[in-house]
Amino acid sequence: MKCPFCGEMKNKVIDSRLSKDGRLIRRRRECLSCEKRFTTYEKVEAVLPLVVKKDGRREPFNHEKIRAGIQKACQKRPISINTIDDFVDSLGQLFQESGHREIKSSDIGERVIEKLKEWDDVAYVRFASVYRQFKDINEFMIELKELLNERQGEDR
Repeated sequence: MKCPFCGEMKNKVIDSRLSKDGRLIRRRRECLSCEKRFTTYEKVEAVLPLVVKKDGRREPFNHEKIRAGIQKACQKRPISINTIDDFVDSLGQLFQESGHREIKSSDIGERVIEKLKEWDDVAYVRFASVYRQFKDINEFMIELKELLNERQGEDR
């Protein structure tokens, strides 16, 4: 590790601690040349599966792309950014731990849509309208009626 103060490569680790979520290691280091201290962070490099798109293309799993889609659906809704971040992180971890080298984009979409259905009806409908690519207002109304019927069934 290169010292940020003098550029020397030789240093020693003074203290190591696991972060609160257990995904990072925080290390306090001391440069053996200038004796100044600095902090570094280490994390395990995630080996995430490739996402197979509807048209057959493959692309790397992208937390930010998923997060952006969910945030757009949740815009001006009472869902915190921390809630979204935690879900996206857990989704990435789930697919990483699955051991599959490839996952279908539809698997990701279905998990997102189910979570949004739990969180907020408006966010769910927003995401569903894009994800399910409704061709006309009738398809949209069918989805809304199904959601209303589910909610009325829960209230009984």
